[in-house]
Amino acid sequence: MSKKQIIKRLLQIVIVLIGISFITFALTFMSPGDPVRNMYTATGVMPTEEMVQETREELGLNDPFLVQYTRWLKNCLKGDFGKSYSLNKPVTELLAARLWPTLKLTLMAMILMLVISVPLGMLSAIYKDKWIDYLVRGITFLGCAMPNFWVGLLLMLAFCVYINAFPVISSAGDFKSLFLPALTLAIAMSSKYTRQVRTAVLDELSQDYVIGAQARGVKKSKIIWGNVFPNSLLPLITMFGLSIGSLLGGTSVVEVIFSYPGLGNLAVSAITSSDYNLIQGYVLWLALIYMVINLIVDASYVYIDPRMRLKE
Repeated sequence: MSKKQIIKRLLQIVIVLIGISFITFALTFMSPGDPVRNMYTATGVMPTEEMVQETREELGLNDPFLVQYTRWLKNCLKGDFGKSYSLNKPVTELLAARLWPTLKLTLMAMILMLVISVPLGMLSAIYKDKWIDYLVRGITFLGCAMPNFWVGLLLMLAFCVYINAFPVISSAGDFKSLFLPALTLAIAMSSKYTRQVRTAVLDELSQDYVIGAQARGVKKSKIIWGNVFPNSLLPLITMFGLSIGSLLGGTSVVEVIFSYPGLGNLAVSAITSSDYNLIQGYVLWLALIYMVINLIVDASYVYIDPRMRLKE
């Protein structure tokens, strides 16, 4: 990508973030529940109506919508997302503390997904319409059909209760705490990626350069691993980048099931306690990360695919 294209994409990111911030703020503003009452309840205090109104006035929650939104947006531009009502800590501090555990979970899930999907997709394509192909397609069908929360509960029952090989409650530290939540996320992803790898490999196997190489007597294994395999992975790069972004924001259910201290678990707690500042900060963070990852993936095409450099 040229500098002009990158600048244009960055401006688009800014515009989209402003739109997301407005929609998120509007939805939380109209949502039921009183964050002030929840804040007092979290500290074990039963507030009077007078205490609630005084606190709302101090926090500026009685101001008109546009006044509250403008004040909040100005603070966000300075890197200040406000203070969590329920946890009484800066939102930026809470999000930063939970980001690294979620990143570790995401990376582990992506690694497991690649280990599972790439070999299975290659086998399914190479042995098309053979028993291996039917078996792999059947497994991926089941993997796509099973929801994450059900897979997580099954894995917890099998490996935490019956076998007792992993802890029931996960922490952000060791490998054992990461493995089951990551495997839960990887199973659904690998089912989709296996199908994508199979389709991409079959498409490459039908190309003229493969037929020409076979006619010249080049070994099939050399054609597959030297040409077909790297070329078939190129279309998956964009999907891979988007999966990282969606994982960072879509691990909530799995994190809650395994009591994993990540961003998703924090977001669920913020929603149940009507913690507006934390919800708004979480949505903005995830939107920014998602769009930046998408930009990096698009820019990487120029370096990965030589054909893109020729177009430049």
